[in-house]
Amino acid sequence: MKKHLLLILSLLAFILVPVLNITAQSKTKGKLKLEEIWYSNKYNANYPSSFKGLSDGKSYSLAEKKDNYTVVSRYDIATGKKMEELFNTEKIALNAPMGSFDFDQSEKLVVIKTNINSIYRHSYTCDATIYSMSNKTVLNTFNHVMYPTFSPDGKFLAYVQENNLFVYDLGKKKTCQVTKDGAKNKIINGAVDWVYEEEFGMDVGFFWSPDSKNLAYYKFDESQVKDYSMDLYGTLYPTKEVWKYPKAGEENSKVYAYIFNTKKQKSKQCETNSENDQYLPRMAWDISGTYLTIQRLNRHQNKLDILKVDPANGKASILYNETNPFYIEVNDWYCTPEGFWIHLSEKQGYNQLWQFNPDTKEDKVLTPGKYDIDNFYGYDSKNNKAFFNAGKDIATERQIFSIHTLTQDLKQLSSENGWHNANFIAGMQFYLDHHSTSSNPGAHTLYNAKGEKIRVIADNVRLNAELSDLELGTQSFGKISNRYGDSLDYWMLQPANFDKTKQYPILFYVYGGPGYQTAKNSYGGGNYLWHEYMAQQGYVIITVNNTGSGGQGQVFKKKTYLQLGNYETQDYIDAAKYFGNQSWANKSRIGIWGWSYGGYMSSNCITRGADYFKTAVAVAPVTSWRYYDNIYTERYMRTPQENALGYDTNSPINHIEKLRGNYLLVHGTGDDNVHFQNAAEMMLSLNNANIPYDCAIYPNKTHGISGGKTRLHLFTKITQFFLENL
Repeated sequence: MKKHLLLILSLLAFILVPVLNITAQSKTKGKLKLEEIWYSNKYNANYPSSFKGLSDGKSYSLAEKKDNYTVVSRYDIATGKKMEELFNTEKIALNAPMGSFDFDQSEKLVVIKTNINSIYRHSYTCDATIYSMSNKTVLNTFNHVMYPTFSPDGKFLAYVQENNLFVYDLGKKKTCQVTKDGAKNKIINGAVDWVYEEEFGMDVGFFWSPDSKNLAYYKFDESQVKDYSMDLYGTLYPTKEVWKYPKAGEENSKVYAYIFNTKKQKSKQCETNSENDQYLPRMAWDISGTYLTIQRLNRHQNKLDILKVDPANGKASILYNETNPFYIEVNDWYCTPEGFWIHLSEKQGYNQLWQFNPDTKEDKVLTPGKYDIDNFYGYDSKNNKAFFNAGKDIATERQIFSIHTLTQDLKQLSSENGWHNANFIAGMQFYLDHHSTSSNPGAHTLYNAKGEKIRVIADNVRLNAELSDLELGTQSFGKISNRYGDSLDYWMLQPANFDKTKQYPILFYVYGGPGYQTAKNSYGGGNYLWHEYMAQQGYVIITVNNTGSGGQGQVFKKKTYLQLGNYETQDYIDAAKYFGNQSWANKSRIGIWGWSYGGYMSSNCITRGADYFKTAVAVAPVTSWRYYDNIYTERYMRTPQENALGYDTNSPINHIEKLRGNYLLVHGTGDDNVHFQNAAEMMLSLNNANIPYDCAIYPNKTHGISGGKTRLHLFTKITQFFLENL
């Protein structure tokens, strides 16, 4: 018996030694470094540069960066082969490297933008060079202009300069100054004011008719809007930046609409009742340029009119009307070749696609299912198909769909789990699918309109290889219930080698604002990698789609109406109680962090949820909705004059006496969006109550708190704060 046992042990030793040696020689998984996440390019995701579908319907453009110039080439959709070089900036007399470009419809001309300087979230100035690709000559250059845009026939270029609108005639080589009354902080022509840009997602304020005969444009009179100012540091005497910012309940810009006739070179004002306190958040021409539509929204944002305007005289009639007991989300309307209008509306409880007939006034729902559509991509008139993405079956994902507008035959084009967004080209015959998951930055893949794969345009093989060398945690999705019985989606990241017999601190990540999701199967870039970094330090990371988040219908999203911060805070308290009671959780070590609305939420949780949260970080938080802009705030809260209780009850400033844990308040003094005033007022209240807290102030930094090593400095500060206090 012993002899046989010794023989077996000897054989096992012979077998196991090589295995043990192989294990010892295997590559150890690496650790993340803050410098590599927030300062180097090591973990940057790949994205196709200047992918544009071209007019022949058979090709697309891509840009290739060289040393200090760019080559833009045409590629064949069918084969992926390079067909020709469209233009090369090395051979063009530009005053700086190209930032971006736009073709005219004929694709014989291109406007090349250099020296692009951001103003606010979308707005920018640039130098614009018109270049003829057929003649290989520069036709003209315009300096320090906004939004240079070709007319559809390529005969004109419209742009804004110093708050005035201009139209350049390429044939006559003459410029017509359409407006002359533009003045900073008074009158804006052809662009929009700060609050329209931020809250209606706009920048360009002029719109060519399809026949190029007319140019519709906005005029903003913001002279009665109150100023907001901030100091900019770095000189002996700080300079002061002043702009118009309408806070909740305060005076708005008066907004007018005009139509400029390119032949007569005269403008006519449109009938919009602009003397009323209202918004004009969208304009769009019908397919032939016969009439202009203007969306008119009341200040409460619960009544929408679509005005039909005659360009000959500016007279208007109401084409469409919609009301909502809460508020109406502003969306683009798309005119089909048949003259119908396709649009999104929540009037049946979900964000559905509708088709409106302007002759009969019939509005027909195209997607009657109980799911929310995120993005409408366009309409294929030859095949009667509309394209969009939605979380139809899984609210934390987005898939791409087509629907037949006559039969309502719905087809899911994308197949892989995760988050899909599309860029359709070639008359809706092809699309570029931007796909990722929470753990994979994914790829950008070209498909035809049937959902058949053609080829990968840009992948993330390099980044995935970098990620595979790291010690990454385990991700999972699930659902919990809040105190009202609502089901809330969550995403959780547990450390590698998670041991359920041990106890781990929990770090919640929150945003929480209306219509937004943080628990989603989509790659999160730097934030995701920082969460992995914190998981490597031994934390479990969790985020929850609280009440008010998107993708689950109007009732769930708009439950927070008139009381922002109430249900959302309750949900995170419920989540802290639920996860804190798990066997692996250390309920005495629960933290939370968030940015902007998320900073508002983390501030509420450390005060109103002081029994459950030990530590909180609030980056650029709103601390009272009284300090924020009127379009966003009043959409969900009405005015402070109407709803003072809703404003004040859920403001963390009014709950600071409850704060018992560790609180880090972070803000940039150059934040044009959520003003530093929010942090200052919070600090005043904390100081007056003699409540300790930490703060980090970033001079001149905007809402994004970035530039140089700033983001690295910020996350080093946040990381140290959690490591020392949670």
